[in-house]
Parts: sequence; structure tokens; C-alpha cells
Amino acid sequence: MSAVYKIKDDFFDESFLLVALHSTLEDYAIAYGLNRILNSNFKRGKADFDLSENRSFPYYDWEDELNYRYWVLVSNQSAKKELVTNNDLFQYETTYSTPRLIPELKEVDYFLKIEGDEDTVDSSKITKTLLGIPKIMAAYEVDINKLKSRNNLIF
Repeated sequence: MSAVYKIKDDFFDESFLLVALHSTLEDYAIAYGLNRILNSNFKRGKADFDLSENRSFPYYDWEDELNYRYWVLVSNQSAKKELVTNNDLFQYETTYSTPRLIPELKEVDYFLKIEGDEDTVDSSKITKTLLGIPKIMAAYEVDINKLKSRNNLIF
């Protein structure tokens, strides 16, 4: 008789701050604005963050060695569009859907993930600073405990 081992799939580390950003800017423009306002050095990842075959998300990251933090700016929309088949009146029309990193928050354009000591991160100061970037319409902290797909934020 063989032994059965169960692996708990909760590898989620909750020691980070997640800020939702609403903006019409492209990801490179937001990274440029962050670099200018925060005196940071966000750089584009060498490869997109791939969740599955049709779901890859561009991201920018920066390791803040002075404050022992790791920052990641990631798009909530996939860089790849997925073909949807219809069995209705428009079945011969080509339709695409845009997969989301966090489907519960489909209205959010970008996420800023800040890993580090939670006690030293001032979320209200960061959100006020982010609102100083032109064309960022809203920035607010997201409660990660309420997200169903929070495991998508592990990268």
C-alpha cells in the first residue's frame, strides 16, 4: 500500500502591499512616471509573467536595496488575446477576450506590488505620491485577503 501525500497549495506570502492603479497610460509610461516621482529604477522584465498558454502579463520591477523592498508594476490585462468561439448568431465572427491577472478586479488597469516589511510601508503616502503622476485617475490599496485569485500574484 502506497502512502498518499497532500500538498497544501497555499504558498501565498501575505507580506506585501498591493496598490490598484486606474490609468489610460501604457505600462512603459507608468514605469517612467514611477521612476521620475519615486526616484526609482523600474526596468522591464526580460520575459512576461506567464500564467498559462494564453495569459502572459508584462511587468516592471525594481529592487530598493536602501529600504529592503521589492517593487513590481504589473498589468492586469494579458498581452495575448484569446480567441472565443460562439455558438450563436455571430458564430462566424472573430471574437477575442482579454484575460485578467486578477479577474475579480477587472476594472483595474495595473497593480503595484510592494514586498517588504509591512510596518515600514506607508500605503497612504504611496497612494498620494502615485496620484501625482499625470493620467493616473485612481490609486488605492487592495485587501489581498479578499481576493480569490491572490495566488496569481506569486512571481
